[in-house]
Amino acid sequence: MTTQTHIPPAKRLLRTLNGEALWPPPMWLMRQAGRFLPEFRAMRAQADFLTRCMTPDIATELTLQPIRRFGMDGAILFSDILILPWAMGQSLEFVEGTGPVLGAIRSEQDLKALDPARIAEATAPVLETLTRLRKAVDGPQSIGAAKPGATTLLGFTGAPFTVACYMVEGRGSREFSITRNMAFSEPALFDRLMALLTETTATYLCAQIEAGAEAVMLFDSWAGLLPPSEFRRLVIQPSRQIVQTIKARYPHVRVVGFPRLAGVMAAEYARDTGVDVLALDTGADMAAVRNMVPQTLGLQGNLDPVAVLAGGEAMRREALHVREAGRGRAHVFNLGHGVLPQTPVEHVADLVRTVRETA
Repeated sequence: MTTQTHIPPAKRLLRTLNGEALWPPPMWLMRQAGRFLPEFRAMRAQADFLTRCMTPDIATELTLQPIRRFGMDGAILFSDILILPWAMGQSLEFVEGTGPVLGAIRSEQDLKALDPARIAEATAPVLETLTRLRKAVDGPQSIGAAKPGATTLLGFTGAPFTVACYMVEGRGSREFSITRNMAFSEPALFDRLMALLTETTATYLCAQIEAGAEAVMLFDSWAGLLPPSEFRRLVIQPSRQIVQTIKARYPHVRVVGFPRLAGVMAAEYARDTGVDVLALDTGADMAAVRNMVPQTLGLQGNLDPVAVLAGGEAMRREALHVREAGRGRAHVFNLGHGVLPQTPVEHVADLVRTVRETA
């Protein structure tokens, strides 16, 4: 599964990730396997979120649901960015209405309690899910709306800084001020946490590739909280190390980087991390960014999820604007953030039809 000398023509997403400009562009949506789908909501009653992530039968089904319904070009593993700290022994609970709650890492003793040796065994169910998914997407039978062999399987993790935000804060936050304060006031401790996450993230992504992921994505959802100097140290530097590790072992595998809300730092991120594709958030101007980064760099994004929630002519107009901004370039159509849970299914179906129009 890890050697790739030829890309099947039907795998339009994989072709684009490898630098080919296609029209219309391939598409998938962040959080496409989510609460907006009735079949997803029906399965929520079977198990809590973490159990769903760690049960291959359930995680495989949830990953494939949007492929069956919409024929997306990419199937992204149903999992979570906090699986890695959980696998190292940090307590993790997903609380309805609150989100993730973790045992906060605030001291050297807390950090020493994490055990990276646990990761391989703890994440084995995730890797089993990827193996099953790869067989499904490459199988001879179509997956609902998807053509046989046309879907690209994507693995992912959170980037070290974003995962560290949750690990230190102990929950979600708008500012993650405790985390950022630690980075400034206790740099040695925070750097050790970042070093641990950088090494284990790279290893985990390589394991996902070995299990069947054809490309991987690095989500740095909170990168935009940092000033430029800290962005370079805590976002660019660890991401570069992760990409280098992946490329040393799997040079054919493409890496998508998503430094959300990076603003003008996005171009430096794209240049210095070595990612193959830069995923843009809703606030980025793709027409401007494409002139700031190498022509060989692919772009992904970046329709506002609220436009899909609204639907109708406004959504179609915005979608075609994003599509046009990527014309002539290796561009993967996506959202600038995840599908909102209250989004009507028919709006997503309309979006897929709109993007795939050939005009």
